[in-house]
Amino acid sequence: MPRKAVWTEGQDTQIRRLRTEGASWDVIALALGLARWAVIERARSIGAERPPVNAVTVVDESDRASLPAGHPESWGAINRGTALENVPFRTPDTVR
Repeated sequence: MPRKAVWTEGQDTQIRRLRTEGASWDVIALALGLARWAVIERARSIGAERPPVNAVTVVDESDRASLPAGHPESWGAINRGTALENVPFRTPDTVR
């Protein structure tokens, strides 16, 4: 007979957050280290079985080419909200 799972508030929060972000049951189960159906049943009991209508869909970009060092898109994301925001990336040969 299977053991009864003891759920924590942290696990419930993680299920809600990942589901809101649009994660699949497989991804959530993997993150929690539990069986997919156990996670689905827990989500039903806490009211998180469906992602909200305005949930962001997760885009799989695993096959996307990496950006070069200092690319404006990645450099801006890394430095947003810091003292380096809006400071251009400098390579070692342009620092002089």
